Amino acid sequence: MENQKIKMIRLFFIMLVPLMLSSMSCDKNDETKPGWEWDDNEEDSKPRVLWIDAAANFIDFANSKDNILRDLQLAKDAGFTSVVVDVRPTTGDVLFNTDVVEQVQWLGAWLTEGYSKVERTATWDYLQAFIDAGDEVGLKVYAGINTMVGGNTTSLGSEGVLFRDQEKEEWATQLLTETGIQSTMEISGTGAKFFNPAREDVQNYICDMLEDLAAYEGLEGIILDRARFAGLDSDFSSYTKEKFENYLGYSIQNFPEDVMAAGTTPGNLPSSTPEYFKKWLEFRVMVMHDFFEKAAERVRSVNPDIKFGVYVGGWYSTYYGVGVNWASPDYNTASDYPAWATSEYDNYGYADIMDIILIGAYASPTRVYGTTEWTIQGFCSQAMDKIKGDAAVVGGPDVGNGEWATAGDEVTDNAIIESVDAVMDVCDGYFLFDMIHLKQKDQWDAVKEGIDNVISNEEN
Repeated sequence: MENQKIKMIRLFFIMLVPLMLSSMSCDKNDETKPGWEWDDNEEDSKPRVLWIDAAANFIDFANSKDNILRDLQLAKDAGFTSVVVDVRPTTGDVLFNTDVVEQVQWLGAWLTEGYSKVERTATWDYLQAFIDAGDEVGLKVYAGINTMVGGNTTSLGSEGVLFRDQEKEEWATQLLTETGIQSTMEISGTGAKFFNPAREDVQNYICDMLEDLAAYEGLEGIILDRARFAGLDSDFSSYTKEKFENYLGYSIQNFPEDVMAAGTTPGNLPSSTPEYFKKWLEFRVMVMHDFFEKAAERVRSVNPDIKFGVYVGGWYSTYYGVGVNWASPDYNTASDYPAWATSEYDNYGYADIMDIILIGAYASPTRVYGTTEWTIQGFCSQAMDKIKGDAAVVGGPDVGNGEWATAGDEVTDNAIIESVDAVMDVCDGYFLFDMIHLKQKDQWDAVKEGIDNVISNEEN
């Protein structure tokens, strides 16, 4: 009976919070909300968004405002309406004004001589330079941050707050491995070092940064990347175990054995999973849903007009592995995915918190059109079905990694051209990752041709 009361209280607050947000002009069905109704003065009704990764483009932008202006003009001329500039790379340090964490001193990037260190010697505000250049050429500027990370290790060394601040050692995620539960800091190898998203202190740390971002005048919006758990093996700390038991309302005798077996991977689940596996997945999406509510409220308390959004991978069928449910709460996940979703999983769909959701439709250049996952168009159309109008869906390809990196220029040029049509036909806008790929292969004309074709067809 007590567990039933807890569930009823939780459902009450689930229904109450959206009503509270609507009173703050954040109702997702309100035509005045910042992220849904695009500027009537745009060339057409659908945005075209270009991502600008910090590290990959650092050689050009770290110390040169002229280069920023030059390349944003190229983006504008190609037909993009917005850019997302990465201002918190995977080291977790930043390229905007805040007292929360240190400024980026250097980043690793692939140069002609190999993977090398690019130092930032300029003292001017990196994000402000993009806002100013965007205003000059007529592009809207979003700030993108790598959210739940606190450090990164490459062949050049390790950087980030997790490596230099021992007081934050407990923030590092604890991973379930074949040899037991280990901190990500104890595991060798390169890559981003994730925080434990379930920690209140981690969430508040990120929200403090977001408030400083929201204060930038002229910034169109904020996009959260890596706003998730590190993977299905994260987080198995005693802190998260206690949180999970509080969520259940009782203790688990055998942890983590009754939750998940080491080595379990998304999309390849055993025929029989442990007793609490599905409930554990439900708990993890609750953690991220509640973080997004908190983050959105903090951002909008500073600037109620700023757009608030997230980047996610379009492969929803296995995205449970990183502990987020980016669908609408009106989408019945368990109906389509009973192997891993509980009947309450959809309570923690967070699309209705967002103004915009960028969908990584990262299929190969030979799989542009289609209706299924792992086609560019299918990723976007399926996202529209799952998000159900709660947020603007803006999707598109990664044009430089995977098969895009090995396919010939003619193949990738044609795929870029077709991808604009394929995406714009089924969702609310077009998204391309990353500017560096267009620059390296000089594929601006391919994007322009694709965008011009769509605009021409709309006019006719």
